[in-house]
Amino acid sequence: MMRGRIVIDLFTTLDGVAQAPGGPEEDTSGGFPFGGWQAPFEDAVIGEDVGGGIRRMDALLLGRRTYDIFAGYWPHHTDGPEGFIGRHFDAIPKYVATRAGLEPAWAGTAVLTGSDAVVVAAVDALRDRHAEVHVIGSVDFVQTLLRARVYDELKLWMHPVVLGQGKKVFPDGAAPARLRLIAPAASGPTGTLLLRYAPDGDVTTGDMT
Repeated sequence: MMRGRIVIDLFTTLDGVAQAPGGPEEDTSGGFPFGGWQAPFEDAVIGEDVGGGIRRMDALLLGRRTYDIFAGYWPHHTDGPEGFIGRHFDAIPKYVATRAGLEPAWAGTAVLTGSDAVVVAAVDALRDRHAEVHVIGSVDFVQTLLRARVYDELKLWMHPVVLGQGKKVFPDGAAPARLRLIAPAASGPTGTLLLRYAPDGDVTTGDMT
């Protein structure tokens, strides 16, 4: 039986920052002053791609911080322009990875907890239950998935802005890995680029001289 896919969706800057794209209070850890940096770049191309991904996913996987944000917002936004997102998130299973205890109030939520190895094994098992699991944001948790290479696609919407600080997709100390581009880059009218990668094994080196 063909296994499902785990897709990581991230909005990033040119210098790889993925912290708090959506709003000022989203993630202020480390004194981050640029929350909401994505807002000036919103365009229809991004919206269409994000909407398509939401419609395809049959499970949502989040880190604790992003889960708390989503759980506090989407169950209360099931009408209006964003209504299809809230309704879809309500309808599908949701998984949250957390090192702390959690009694989830958002219906349909399962908690994944334990050591990194235990959580990674639980995430990998989701491929046997779902066709397309999406990880949205959750940049801290994403580091665990990237390190373990427990993902099938890394989607980066890269925006033409440099912040110089904040949590990065690939911070110093990230696990070395090679990635493979799996689709031509797409672009939006605000200068954003969609880059889609799959894991491609270990880093190799050579001599260019």
